[in-house]
Amino acid sequence: MTVRRQEVAASRETGAAISAFLSRHPRLRLSFLLSAPLLWLVLVYVVALAALLVTALWTTDAFTGEIQKTWSLDNIETVLTTSLYRTVTLRTLGLAILVTVIDVTIALPIAFFMAKVASPRARRLLVIAVLTPLWASYLVKAYAWRSVLSGGGLFEWLGQPFGIQTPGYGMTALIITEAYLWLPFVILPIFAGFARVPDSLLEASGDLGGSGGQTLRWIVMPMIFPAVVAGAIFSFSLTLGDYIAVNIVGGTNQLLGNLVYTNVGAANNLPLAAAIALIPIAIIMIFLAAVRRTGALENL
Repeated sequence: MTVRRQEVAASRETGAAISAFLSRHPRLRLSFLLSAPLLWLVLVYVVALAALLVTALWTTDAFTGEIQKTWSLDNIETVLTTSLYRTVTLRTLGLAILVTVIDVTIALPIAFFMAKVASPRARRLLVIAVLTPLWASYLVKAYAWRSVLSGGGLFEWLGQPFGIQTPGYGMTALIITEAYLWLPFVILPIFAGFARVPDSLLEASGDLGGSGGQTLRWIVMPMIFPAVVAGAIFSFSLTLGDYIAVNIVGGTNQLLGNLVYTNVGAANNLPLAAAIALIPIAIIMIFLAAVRRTGALENL
């Protein structure tokens, strides 16, 4: 028992010494705390991106279909010079921008009402209503819109008295579906941004003669801009990389995600798929660099 007590006492003294040392060196303490998540980030993202870039430099034998691990820029050159990939890239980029604009436009009034107008009880119910679609499967929601937009579906049934026909499957259906899928990811950060705006500032603006539009433009929008950017990043990046919804409601349209999926599966050309996958990654990096120049990321 005496030996055991001595071991426990020594262990406590060692722990106390380590705690005292770390308390005197906050940067070292922070480094230890961040080491595990940073290591995971490096392994999952950085190493994966490096592997993707290396794979894009390989080639595939046209006869056997086997990957030849010899470095070449043929795949990247093909992606940059072939008109098909330029067209699909522009279509995917346009879709991501349009869906992001639609989601932000819809999310702003909803988030403002939730944060500043609704009663506490109604606010809780609205938050639940926004979160509820996230509990459903992605495929369930996508196929639900396929059913709604199909011929003889709910959309056509509701619009028939007004002479409105369903858009069917195509780019319009894809825009509607994508905007619906990512809308909760845009509403929630903007709602949090509105919630951080003090009501006293809005009251002071009204007392000083500011109209609703002036208050929104000069006081509210600068304060919630980082939240809007956060929501836009979600919508833009998720739309840019999606490949399932276009297969369900997109008709004959192709996006970058479809081309990657096709080359990984049916075409069995992993190096070309990796080269195509570098396009949305490059677009996202350019987008984040542009956002960073606005200073919005520093206030997230």
